[in-house]
Amino acid sequence: MKEPLVEVEDLKKWFPVKGGLFSTIFSRKQLFVRAVDGISFKIMKGEVFGLAGESGSGKTTTGRLILRLIEPTSGKLCLEGKNIATLSEKELKKMRRRMQIIFQDPYESLNPRMTISDILEEPLSVQGISSPAERKNKVSRALEDVELIPAEEFLHRFPHELSGGQRQRVAVARALILEPGFIVADEPVSMLDVSTRAEVLTLMLDLVKKFNISLLYITHDLALARHMCDRLAIMYLGKIMEFASVEKIVHEHLHPYTKALISAVPVPDPTSERIEVVVKGEIPSPINPPSGCRFHTRCPEYLGDICRTKEPQLIEIKPEHYVACHIYTK
Repeated sequence: MKEPLVEVEDLKKWFPVKGGLFSTIFSRKQLFVRAVDGISFKIMKGEVFGLAGESGSGKTTTGRLILRLIEPTSGKLCLEGKNIATLSEKELKKMRRRMQIIFQDPYESLNPRMTISDILEEPLSVQGISSPAERKNKVSRALEDVELIPAEEFLHRFPHELSGGQRQRVAVARALILEPGFIVADEPVSMLDVSTRAEVLTLMLDLVKKFNISLLYITHDLALARHMCDRLAIMYLGKIMEFASVEKIVHEHLHPYTKALISAVPVPDPTSERIEVVVKGEIPSPINPPSGCRFHTRCPEYLGDICRTKEPQLIEIKPEHYVACHIYTK
């Protein structure tokens, strides 16, 4: 059995809400945005672990917390057995060699004033890795790994001279150049056109297998999640509702929220019969989340008082299949 590379235990991130002058003076209660509110999971070595859910469910915040790009409110974060939540700045800088991120928007994540060579060399320079000549060689190899060939054609270009797909390949190369063991990919193809997405995703999967990297893949698209992931967790309003292998999530989904997400995935067959699971309304505010089960205000299988008053725990219903729903705990 594979060993866990990343361990997340009861992770929380509450952002304080800054009110106006009147509320600051007279309010007795500090309000928080409960972006991530007590989640736990493990990512194995060489595994692609997916986080899926609607916008506002806490997926991106979770990814940034694991990399300590933002500080957790509470909880335990371990990478390769080290609790990164307690590392000093010096220790964290060294650990950053082992964990990287691919941002959603390649137009915003690449410095427009730097050449592609400078962008890729910067992580090596910051970490003090290799001599200048060796860094140039590493940059060229990184471009070849992401199939920007010949590398010499791209070294002295600026980001605005590349297509969207080429920019995201540069972003992938930048994440890989430090030879990390863990990468967070935050909806890495959502800004690309459909014809380019498949190429970039296939490239990422090939590189993950080639370098034996663990990947946290964040997405709202379950069709892409099925293509990319080994296991998949479904998030809603800062909580994990269900997680299992991606095939179990697709074919044996149990939680009403997962059923609704699956039913919304388009099927390229006009003759197929589908059972629509309708979820009404918008996702509630994370400042004042519903009591009990957070999904009960929109759930088509609402059971009454138990759903409204008691929060369901994430329990193993089937082997390696976990669900947080009172339907399965009655």
